[in-house]
Amino acid sequence: MTIDFATDRVELPALDRTKIADWLGRIATMMGKRIGTVAYIFCDDERILEVNREFLRHDYYTDVITFDYSRYNRVSGDIYISLDTVASNAAQLGKSGDEELLRVIAHGLLHLCGINDKGPGEREIMESYENKALAMLK
Repeated sequence: MTIDFATDRVELPALDRTKIADWLGRIATMMGKRIGTVAYIFCDDERILEVNREFLRHDYYTDVITFDYSRYNRVSGDIYISLDTVASNAAQLGKSGDEELLRVIAHGLLHLCGINDKGPGEREIMESYENKALAMLK
């Protein structure tokens, strides 16, 4: 299991990387998966917009973009997270920035585990798994 934390145009958030890696491993296990190599790339809004335009042909800001390289039951991928959007979402939702960041970190891994959030009813399923994941961290 390899979980990397990198940055692009931002400083690395204050995370207990060992605790987060252990937590992510437990989330994967909950989903019947194992972690291969997962890279979290924390960035700003402009960088995530560039990634969204270049690779997905979407012209909008977002909090997370997940590139899935998983095979069989081993999840692997690159997960871009815009710290700018995470902060603005937290403010809009009345949540702490740390709580929202953890939710988005879990969200990216859940995508690698096969959970989607774009189709009918999928958002509610994703939120349910996010809540389960957050409860595992406490």
